[in-house]
Amino acid sequence: MRNPFSRLQRSLLRQKLRSALLFGLLCLISLPGKAGTLLVLGDSISAAYGLSLEQGWVSLLDDELQSSGKPVDVVNASISGETTAGGLRRLPALLEEHQPSAVIIELGGNDGLRGYPIAKLRSNLRQMVALAQDAGARVMLLPMEIPPNYGSRYTGMFRESYPAVTKETDSVLGPFLLEAVATDPALMQGDGIHPTAEAQPLLLDNVRAAIMELL
Repeated sequence: MRNPFSRLQRSLLRQKLRSALLFGLLCLISLPGKAGTLLVLGDSISAAYGLSLEQGWVSLLDDELQSSGKPVDVVNASISGETTAGGLRRLPALLEEHQPSAVIIELGGNDGLRGYPIAKLRSNLRQMVALAQDAGARVMLLPMEIPPNYGSRYTGMFRESYPAVTKETDSVLGPFLLEAVATDPALMQGDGIHPTAEAQPLLLDNVRAAIMELL
């Protein structure tokens, strides 16, 4: 015959364990969420060339996230004139410093304007995506377009690079940042390459939904 007190003791022990687990769960729920970090690695389009940084689309995104209460820190590591090679050189230190949960890569336009080899462009993009993914970040590539200066073959290969790399790396292909902006002279600065301050909210409109999904 089993001792009835042992069953009672086991029942009490189970109740204590359930209470301890419930208390631990409530403690975890009550803790404030740790802010994630979004790293934007781009060129002059994201560095707000010719404008103040506060006017640029990345800063406008940051303002929206903060005002909506989303726990996301935005780090704009964009530099005017940056190429994919330059981004690749800088990315490891940026990942170590900021430990982002998501990375947006807006690079390649300067490679195309300078006629750099497409194979090198794709290799640099692949390596940047891999570095960010290995660091635990979700990655989105923002595709660029270039004028047809180097012929249709080069332009076509350039355009195809972005979907090709995202497919190879299982990353996200974002929308064209300059959609309906690059073709409107009223929204471009005098050089015909960089958007005006008035165009910056439109740039954000083009990519907002994709970025929210990434986050």
